[in-house]
Amino acid sequence: MKIDQIKLAALRRKYRVRKKVKGTAQRPRLTVFRSNRHIYAQIIDDTAGVTLACASTLSKDVRQQVAKLSKKDAAKLVGQLLAKQAIDVGIRQVCFDRSRFKYHGRVQALAEGARQGGLIF
Repeated sequence: MKIDQIKLAALRRKYRVRKKVKGTAQRPRLTVFRSNRHIYAQIIDDTAGVTLACASTLSKDVRQQVAKLSKKDAAKLVGQLLAKQAIDVGIRQVCFDRSRFKYHGRVQALAEGARQGGLIF
């Protein structure tokens, strides 16, 4: 019973953030998912319903480097990789969707890595 309440609270937080953040073709949405072991990020155009770029700690480009890093450093590396992919596609500006997670720790490190890579929030 308590687990259902926790999941429901997480969904409410997610939708509270999501109703304010919409991705367009000019300014797509950068969304983050964080699990206990990995972090995932995507750049999504909500009007077309397509994913334009994605990166995670499971990506082939990052997997070897992440094994030696802390979780925060790995998240920063994923943000930099995502920014590189986005710039290759022609995306410079995004709106940041932290989903249900606080802008703290690994989520913040991913955002800082994306900013260092050249994305503008």
